[in-house]
Amino acid sequence: MVKAVVDIDKEANRILNILKAQYSLKDKSQAINKMAEEFGKFAGIEPDVRPDYLRTLKKIQKQKIVKIGTVRDFRNRYGLA
Repeated sequence: MVKAVVDIDKEANRILNILKAQYSLKDKSQAINKMAEEFGKFAGIEPDVRPDYLRTLKKIQKQKIVKIGTVRDFRNRYGLA
């Protein structure tokens, strides 16, 4: 979590108070987070995915699917019986 000291004008303060009341938030920092979240959706901003994570996902998708069956089959397969 990042902490910051910010100066806001009266209009921004009024808007933050409205957001606090509208979404039943505890403080203005939660209102700022909500505003940033909503702006991200509005602007179409999506989190970046690292290329190495995508490569890992592709490897996992190519793996053979192991059907376990019942709990008894699982225990027998892994020697837990």
